[in-house]
Amino acid sequence: MAYVPGVALLAALAVGCSAGSGGGASDADSKPGNPAVTTAPPGKYRTLPAPCRAVPDSTLKDLLPGIAQLSRQQQEKALRGAATITYDTDRKVGCRWKSTAPDSSRNLTIDFERVVSYDPAVSDEDRARALYVKKENAAELPGTGGGSPEKGKGATASAEGEEKEKPKPGDDQGSADPSASSSAASSPSASATASGDPGPSGSGDEDLRPRVLDGLGDAAFLDDLLTRAGSTAQHRTVSVVFRTSNVLVTVRYGEQPTLVTKVPDSRELQEKARSLARKLAEVISG
Repeated sequence: MAYVPGVALLAALAVGCSAGSGGGASDADSKPGNPAVTTAPPGKYRTLPAPCRAVPDSTLKDLLPGIAQLSRQQQEKALRGAATITYDTDRKVGCRWKSTAPDSSRNLTIDFERVVSYDPAVSDEDRARALYVKKENAAELPGTGGGSPEKGKGATASAEGEEKEKPKPGDDQGSADPSASSSAASSPSASATASGDPGPSGSGDEDLRPRVLDGLGDAAFLDDLLTRAGSTAQHRTVSVVFRTSNVLVTVRYGEQPTLVTKVPDSRELQEKARSLARKLAEVISG
């Protein structure tokens, strides 16, 4: 008679232990304070093109006409370009070319930057978008105040990774040519309105001003800067900057005529810089 209750007691204790163990595991899996972490999606692009091979030779010969006057061996060297010094080719790469002809010298630089966000709550693309807006703000494009989400929030060219602020007309360091100085006080686009360039409103040349560009990547802008240092010839640099997903691309195309009195043609430089930028966008999307 005493044996059966004992067996029942042991069975009850076994069931109790089993239930207790199961409850403990369930409690550990569902305990509060350990929510799932949501990570922002990575960028669309994980690699960058080889910059010195991103521009076809035929395009380089068109952009740098002085190359055609070189010997075959010199042409090959000039077309290879020179890679930009960088410490992380997985994140930022570039290449530059230069040519000299009897009437002028021209230079071309392209830069690719793959943006990576180290904040799990911020996607690579959002980080790239913020960096692009800083570049656009630093360019101080005429008529774009407040056009971007971060306009007017103090973003300047002195931010980390940005270029130095471009010289204004009248500065000691490479001021714009004298013919443009008189218009600087009344026109915000003096950097692109040097002698022989964009005329007054309605002249048909308004599209040559620094401006936001449509139809290039996710966002793009063009800047046009004419400078002169001392008694040297005037130098014009056209820059096209665009973003496609988490990659930022910069094209700088410049010309310096041999004659001090000659002003580089803004329209030609802008058209060629924009055309190259479109080709580079295709290379990236590949």
